[in-house]
Amino acid sequence: MTLDADTAATLDYGDGEFAVLKPGRFVRCAVTERPIPLETLRYWSVSRQEAYTSPAEFAQRLKSAG
Repeated sequence: MTLDADTAATLDYGDGEFAVLKPGRFVRCAVTERPIPLETLRYWSVSRQEAYTSPAEFAQRLKSAG
């Protein structure tokens, strides 16, 4: 199956790894909505099941939730 460049993936975020539930090329940052290619995805929250572009977005998310 060939995926279009605009195909978003659905992931299950675990401790130190993620599982692909629906294939895609990227996920969206929970704060900025910017696409994050799966091969560069490094930051996510297991408890929130969200991806972040960088640690700064994660910190911003924690501030807004608190």
